[in-house]
Amino acid sequence: MNPRRLIPAIAAVFATVWITDFLVHGIWLQGDYRAMPHVWRDPASMQAHMGWLIFAQLLWAVTFVLLWAKGFAKKAGIGCGLAYGLLMGFFFQTNTLVLYAVQPLPGFLMAKWFAANIAEGVLAGIVTYLVYKPLPEG
Repeated sequence: MNPRRLIPAIAAVFATVWITDFLVHGIWLQGDYRAMPHVWRDPASMQAHMGWLIFAQLLWAVTFVLLWAKGFAKKAGIGCGLAYGLLMGFFFQTNTLVLYAVQPLPGFLMAKWFAANIAEGVLAGIVTYLVYKPLPEG
């Protein structure tokens, strides 16, 4: 594991997750969320819990990059980064399926979350590869 590439990769993936989550949840799905206010915290309470959301995104980025660095980075190519992101996206979306099973959330919202987070995983895999790619041998 290379700490000089690890920290920038974590920062890049965290930024990717933060930006994509803002685009997905703060813009694209905002209308869907407003249509069911009884399901969500009120805006003041949501703001009070923002630290938990940021911590979760950071934990996601750290875990994602550490798994890459320990298991895939040594001889990986861009295709491996893409496949890693896709598989990790599916892995993380098992929770979305559980939420759909146990909470009264509409299927269309779960489908949007699922698709958006798979795309986010793929993007994070590509970003991770680009920042933490193998050093040239020589």
